[in-house]
Amino acid sequence: MKPVIWQDGEVLMVDQRRLPGEEVWNRYQDAEGVAAAIKDMVVRGAPAIGVSAAYGLALESGKHQGSAAELLTLLREKAALLEATRPTAINLKWALDRMLRLAVRLSSQDTETMRAGLLAEALEIQAEDIRLCQAIGDHGAELIPRGARVLTHCNAGALATGDYGTALGVIRSARHKIEQVWVDETRPFLQGARLTAWELMKEEIPCKLICDNMAGHFMQRKQVDAVVVGADRITAQGAVANKIGTYSLAVLCRFHEIPMYVAAPYSTVDLNLADGMDIPIEERSSSEVTHVGAVRVAPEGVAVANPAFDVTPPELVTAIITERGVIRPPFAQGLAEVVAAAGVS
Repeated sequence: MKPVIWQDGEVLMVDQRRLPGEEVWNRYQDAEGVAAAIKDMVVRGAPAIGVSAAYGLALESGKHQGSAAELLTLLREKAALLEATRPTAINLKWALDRMLRLAVRLSSQDTETMRAGLLAEALEIQAEDIRLCQAIGDHGAELIPRGARVLTHCNAGALATGDYGTALGVIRSARHKIEQVWVDETRPFLQGARLTAWELMKEEIPCKLICDNMAGHFMQRKQVDAVVVGADRITAQGAVANKIGTYSLAVLCRFHEIPMYVAAPYSTVDLNLADGMDIPIEERSSSEVTHVGAVRVAPEGVAVANPAFDVTPPELVTAIITERGVIRPPFAQGLAEVVAAAGVS
């Protein structure tokens, strides 16, 4: 399922907050609406929010009636608005920077040319992501042994990308070899329980939903053969920011000698950062922890910490699966080569 679609001058997004109970598509006509959708988790997953942000700028260019120079100024303002919505996922900034670079190149031409070019670029960003995810899936499938029990955390599937998925892309491509997928519920927003389980069941890939704190139990009993997760940002040295709880899984994997694989496209790599501790970590609303849906499960007034992501150091990552192949430690050279091969700074 494509979570984001361009249709007749509008952006359509499936409201992921309402899955799996109901499939509702929201329509957006401007960057402000797209920014609110990203911030409020209507759409989530690093590649998917990058695609959404690109479409947000395409919406603004489609409405603009002034000069190309005025449009460029407007796009810079809207890009700043969109970038501020989710600070951890580097794909968001990457997609916006890519759109702005094109806008600068086209700003010497007329507005119509600029408008058409920006829409074409946004469509290509989504199409490229789908191609990359399929390649990631095929490369990653080679790492999965026959009869494997694979554990995944959060949702790095079609809903988190342009389509197909990164971690779930690996699982989709290796489905003929996988006996079962363990699906972490992924507290507090329950992306695993609500979204990953839903995707796998629709594809008829065998899965079992577990609470996050059950992963160690099944590892101890030798019922997990590999862990595959996505990423929201990967530093130049291979530190990985991903959904909160990923670091704990990596520590468990190291103790139990289970491979810990990270699946991500080149757009997730941030060569400007080396130390994972420099990655900004988004802090989300306390209500995500104190409530499950609309039901309060914690006392009124309790203090809450709710970091949305954690950072796994490169020493705990077995391999990073990219569209160009599998990178093993040390990661620096391989990651730099993946970004260079993409031809995008």
